[in-house]
Amino acid sequence: MKKTAVWIIAAVAAVAAVAAWWLYESFYGGCVREERSLYIYRDYAYAQVADSVAADIRHKWAFDMYARRLDLADTFKAGHYVLETGMSVVDVVRMLKLGLQTPVMVTMNNVKTPAQLAGKLSRQIEADSAALAEAFMDGATAERLGFSSPLTMFSIFLPDTYEFYWTVSPDEFIERMYREYRRFWSGTRDEKRKRSGLNRVEVSTLASIVYEETRKTDEMPRIAGVYMNRLRKGIPLQADPTIKYAMQDFGLRRILYRHLKYESPYNTYLHRGLPPSPICMPSIAAIDAVLDYEDHDYIFFCARPTFDGYHNFARTLSEHNANARAYQRELNKRKIK
Repeated sequence: MKKTAVWIIAAVAAVAAVAAWWLYESFYGGCVREERSLYIYRDYAYAQVADSVAADIRHKWAFDMYARRLDLADTFKAGHYVLETGMSVVDVVRMLKLGLQTPVMVTMNNVKTPAQLAGKLSRQIEADSAALAEAFMDGATAERLGFSSPLTMFSIFLPDTYEFYWTVSPDEFIERMYREYRRFWSGTRDEKRKRSGLNRVEVSTLASIVYEETRKTDEMPRIAGVYMNRLRKGIPLQADPTIKYAMQDFGLRRILYRHLKYESPYNTYLHRGLPPSPICMPSIAAIDAVLDYEDHDYIFFCARPTFDGYHNFARTLSEHNANARAYQRELNKRKIK
């Protein structure tokens, strides 16, 4: 009888041990099958959160139990999370409750307007394009940061890739970019800027024209030098990209005489000096090209008829007209209108 009791006790203990191990594994063992990103929006109901997690975990019952214990339904945080292979139920629930987000990499470049930037960013962070565009065009924010208008504030957005939390608000995004902007200009760049006599926004504005004129980094300082010569001599910049911006027709391939009469403060054929604000987000190379503009006596430049992306430069109007005629002939030959 005693022997039988021992066996029973041993059997119960073994079952208890197995049950304890199974429970421990259910809560603390690996439950995530494979790594993936999980996006939890601010307007999600808890059922959507649970469904989003359930697709990639084992032991869903353990997740539900532990989530109830930690009141996850009322305390989960929106964000971008990475479910890593082997994470436990406890890890996942605590991550969502504490908002332990994994940052996302946000890239911005090649945009011409705040609205375009808002659209591009809305595909990388939670904020929608309408909310971003409204923040970018807020006059009070621009004034608080020391800019004359939202369009001059556009110069704080420098092309690069930045680390953000996916849930960053539009206002938080602007504040971060303003800090990046101040860091960018501190030190040598502000010292170089004094040579041009331009302020930061004016440098960015000229750089935006240079960037729209050429993507050839090695030619940018020479083009910047042409525009600096024109500014100093009081000659209208006559920059074709400002016409496209004025008309908001960025697909325009050929600037015709009638386009030059389009009334706008951005039309540098009609108005002397720089336009009121940048006409695009210039590259860092274009900004540096303005700061390191080339000293020369060129007043004109025209795209080469070889269409290799480079330009012919001229000191006199007659020389420039000859270059322009060669380019126009090639445009006609290629039937570019």
